[in-house]
Amino acid sequence: MIGGIYFTAARYKQTGKKMDACVAVEKEIDKVLAKFCSTDEQNHRKIEELIVYLHSLRQDVINGPVEIPAGQHQAVMQSVRKVKDALSNLSNTHKDLHSSVSKIGKAIDRNFQSDLDSCAVNGAFTGEDSQKCLNEVVCNHFIRQGMIDVSDQMITEAQLEMETCQKEPFLEMNRVLECLKHRKLEPALDWAVRNHENLRAQNSSLEFKLHRLKFISLLSGGIANQANILNYAKNFQQFAESHKKEIQALMGSLIYLRQQVELSPYRDLFNPLNWVEIAELFMKDCCSLLGLSLESPLSVSFHAGSVALPALINIKHVMQQRQCSGLWTAKDELPIEVDLGRQYRFHSVFACPILRQQASDKNPPMRLVCGHVISRDALNKLINTNKYISVVKCPYCPMEQSPSDAKQIYL
Repeated sequence: MIGGIYFTAARYKQTGKKMDACVAVEKEIDKVLAKFCSTDEQNHRKIEELIVYLHSLRQDVINGPVEIPAGQHQAVMQSVRKVKDALSNLSNTHKDLHSSVSKIGKAIDRNFQSDLDSCAVNGAFTGEDSQKCLNEVVCNHFIRQGMIDVSDQMITEAQLEMETCQKEPFLEMNRVLECLKHRKLEPALDWAVRNHENLRAQNSSLEFKLHRLKFISLLSGGIANQANILNYAKNFQQFAESHKKEIQALMGSLIYLRQQVELSPYRDLFNPLNWVEIAELFMKDCCSLLGLSLESPLSVSFHAGSVALPALINIKHVMQQRQCSGLWTAKDELPIEVDLGRQYRFHSVFACPILRQQASDKNPPMRLVCGHVISRDALNKLINTNKYISVVKCPYCPMEQSPSDAKQIYL
């Protein structure tokens, strides 16, 4: 109980420090914003006055004699000097703003000092195999992003072995995505036709939506494109059962072909978001056929680490205050549960209801004869508690059973 109170107090103390740091940085930001506003007003006023002065001088020159008098020539030279002085003042003011903005960065560094090394696992990438694995992950990320020149250079410098056949699917994927970005459907349609059976096996609607977008692009050509539109509509025959309502909507839009379909009740067909959605769907299905996740492992690891880092820094600080830094020693587990959100839940997990620990490869979930599930460590503790008895009792029901009858569960 005392430890819990101490932990709570330490957490509130840490929260209070963070709030003070936020307030300190906010004050610096307010100062800079105030300076920006005042400088902006002054500069606008000076520029407006200068414009009025030059406009008046221009009118005097236009309405004056052909040969500029000496007095007027002197006024023009004076106005040139005035413009140069104003430009110099604006430049100096801009430099002052730069120095004010840099103070915000210094305030952040001063008030938010975090030792990120305290959360790192020492020696995680020290071995040759580990470094090679890390380089391969980074290189694959570059390939997936279409940065082929960077990946080739890294393969050379890191002495990685990567066949051309490993890069070819990503090269094609990025070529198709680039074409979709410029609203060119032909490469994507060719890819979908080649992979028709595989896409159909995973119940994908990509091929239909590509044909749908092509049909809509033909619609924008108006009545002059009527023959091509009707001829292209034959492609929807294979999708008649699965996309009946959508096909009916496309056919209904032909009524307004003599008019502008974009201004008809079917104007939603021309929503620009359709191109964004088709690019996302293509990338998803392409990665699925390649047996890959939608996001690269490096991207997922980076984002998950960014979400978890503040909580890990906080718990590390509290553990150091309580002088119990030795509790966090295992490389494959965290001292607290960090919620990364639903987007990072890729598989089921099991937490032992007895020991309150998450199952792992070394400590898998075990199903007892009665149907209750506990971890292997919990089962071993039950066995050790009853060394001289060949049966154990389930922690949740009175059923007695042999430990050897427990079956491992694979998630």
